[in-house]
Amino acid sequence: MKLMDLNGKWMMKRVDEPQWIEAKVPGSVYSDLLSAGKIEDPFYRENEDSVYKLSCFDYEYSREFTVTKSILEYDFLKLKCEGLDTIAEISVNGKKIAETENMHRSYEFDIKKILAEGVNTINILFKSPVTYLEERKKVKPIWSNFSDTSFAYLRKAHYMFGWDWSPALPDMGIWRSIYIEGFNKQRIDEVYVTQKHEQGNVTLDIRLKLDLDDGMDYGISLTVCSPQGDKIEKSITMYKREEHVLIEIPDPLLWWPNGCGEQNLYNIEVVLSKGENRLDSKSLRIGLRTMTINQKDDEWGRSFAYEINGIEIFAKGANFVPMDNILARCSRERTERLIKSCVDANFNSIRVWGGAYYPEDYFFDLCDEYGLIVWQDLMFACGVYDFFGKFKEEVIAEVVCNMKRIRHHASLGLWCGNNEMEQGWSEWDMKESEERKQYYIDQFEVVLPQVAKDTDPNTFYWLASPSSFGGFDRPNDENYGDMHDWTVWHSREPFSYYRKRFPRFMSEFGLQSFPCRKTIESFTLPEDRNIFSYIMEKHQKCGTGNEKIMYYISQNFRYPNSFDSLLYLSQLVQTEGIRYGVEHWRRNRGRCMGAIYWQLNDCWPVASWASIDSFGRWKALHYAAKRFYSRVLASACEDGTSVSLHITNDTLNKVNGTMKWRLIYALTENVLMHNLREGIVEPLTAVEFEKLDFSKVLDTDDKKRNAYLDFKLTEGDKVLSSGIVLFVPAKYFNFKDPEIEVNIKEEPDRFVIGLTSKKLAKYIELNLKITDGVFSDNYFDMSGGEIREVYLNKDSLTRNISLQELKLELTIRSLYDSYEKA
Repeated sequence: MKLMDLNGKWMMKRVDEPQWIEAKVPGSVYSDLLSAGKIEDPFYRENEDSVYKLSCFDYEYSREFTVTKSILEYDFLKLKCEGLDTIAEISVNGKKIAETENMHRSYEFDIKKILAEGVNTINILFKSPVTYLEERKKVKPIWSNFSDTSFAYLRKAHYMFGWDWSPALPDMGIWRSIYIEGFNKQRIDEVYVTQKHEQGNVTLDIRLKLDLDDGMDYGISLTVCSPQGDKIEKSITMYKREEHVLIEIPDPLLWWPNGCGEQNLYNIEVVLSKGENRLDSKSLRIGLRTMTINQKDDEWGRSFAYEINGIEIFAKGANFVPMDNILARCSRERTERLIKSCVDANFNSIRVWGGAYYPEDYFFDLCDEYGLIVWQDLMFACGVYDFFGKFKEEVIAEVVCNMKRIRHHASLGLWCGNNEMEQGWSEWDMKESEERKQYYIDQFEVVLPQVAKDTDPNTFYWLASPSSFGGFDRPNDENYGDMHDWTVWHSREPFSYYRKRFPRFMSEFGLQSFPCRKTIESFTLPEDRNIFSYIMEKHQKCGTGNEKIMYYISQNFRYPNSFDSLLYLSQLVQTEGIRYGVEHWRRNRGRCMGAIYWQLNDCWPVASWASIDSFGRWKALHYAAKRFYSRVLASACEDGTSVSLHITNDTLNKVNGTMKWRLIYALTENVLMHNLREGIVEPLTAVEFEKLDFSKVLDTDDKKRNAYLDFKLTEGDKVLSSGIVLFVPAKYFNFKDPEIEVNIKEEPDRFVIGLTSKKLAKYIELNLKITDGVFSDNYFDMSGGEIREVYLNKDSLTRNISLQELKLELTIRSLYDSYEKA
């Protein structure tokens, strides 16, 4: 049991300086220096550079703690370190007990013989990761993408050394909990649950492993508590170190991902006792479900789809990266806001990218509760690894540690060996040795798959992302496995290029945008607010990123009339590109079974691929995701003056819908053609609902520049999905002032914003000048004469505001307002 929490107040100092300052654990060097006023915000302007230099020094943490006589009576006393970042020497009462070099695992050290009754001391020395890597690099460089630090030599979150969206801020410190555990010669070593689902019945096979001094007569009691609070109890006597206990679950309530059903969760408690003495206990929370990746040979190649409870689902989500470079600022509350934003945007999955760190327990708890399937990369990305000796031992220990910690979660969908390393060896010019290529095979195709099989055989293991067959055999083949496609963006292909791609599962694709003005103001001075200024380019880590943003703006929109309009247009570019891809792949449901865009979030204020910025503010893309990830999607595929209208039904129920469309002349808002069609769309299917040809009506370029198609899919009185199609790029369309009228009223728990547009309005943006909040819809289109209500829930606001304050803060614009008029 945990006897003594060592979190809280410590002292720390730079080794070459005399002054100690107060520190907080869990925390880090940067967070403690910030709290002490020793450094400025590393995210402001170019402060990243000066703060980085501080990581070239060593730092020491120290504290005292009092040990009582009763604590010393335990047979074993262990110092448990759940997270040390990264190169650490640990001393207790002046005696060095361990050296560590792995941020990604927990450690346990026997300290019983070192502790004494009364006051004790603990010191942890953290050595500079920058100096360590510089020394290793001098001896033998190792290839690493996005950084010349040879970061792959060190088991530390790679993004800390800089990425094409992240600053170079390699922090260090005691970043997770540290405490003293005590137990006698018996404890529960492991609880592993295997589920057997047969004809609606569920049996739990609970494997127990005990750490005992003998094999005699220990009692085990198990309690399974249902979501309604009903309990199933079972007791056994164990005479050996390992035992399987079977428990049948009456009337099992299944766990489903978001959009498919409820997130029912069961609690399991295991108690070890000897006679009347309770010796140890462990608790788990699980969901009753089957989950795997289904792969079947078919007419296109081989499928790749999540199968949950016997049903194949289309994965909808984004890639998750760390929420801050200063990890002490992360929290359950902040993470919950992000996860809730995913669910609000109709996500059912999330990918934890391999260049970061294994998330906290609460991350998986939240994904269990909200219904997000987690694709969990192991923490290897865009690097080459010398997989032998001590490093190999550390990697195996790290993976076992995290698999045991995470494996029981209902949300865990798969383990994946690495990010882009199979593709890297196959397609990139890394100029690395054949010996290191063999290390790759040993690590990712031999050793770690076996570790996964031994540690968590119930969870699907995938060799790499992307991968097709392993062995460097066409790792990014669209017909097999998962795919990353960066042709749009890096190769400047048009958005329509996505429609030429038919991946089985698209796990990375993306376009950049700038964050909103409020976010940019957090790190700039007024004179910095030009995208080609030094500070703006300092907060753009993709070398040609700003140039590419401008390129895509030029392909789709008119030249912006202000810096603020440029920020707005950049978000529209990002939105349109991702929408093109997702809608296409959802129209091809069955052939493609997943679209996970890059990326969900940011770790600092920056131009990036994120749909939610580092302050938690939704960009246009996240609002668009709420629409293009909707459970029932109506989408249009235009080709010249021909348009096919499609319906994708990701629900488990039939949709009895009506598709209404109108071809409208924008100058007068007259309807040129219209129709409606009713039909039934079966569950889990995508269909082409109607094919339209307007070539006879739109027979001149002038008519194409002045006409648009409005379509809506309804079921009863409810609009399920809608859209507007232009027949020319938006920059050529003849927009007129939409003269949007606004009426705002207050209800007990929300504000209702009524909008009326006299003319076609594209990408209507609602913005609050000071307060942050999440609107029910944003960056949407309205046809001429349309009336719409948008809701702003009060619990989404960062401060309480009155109706009058809202009216003063709210600004509204559309694409028409983004460019100069003659």
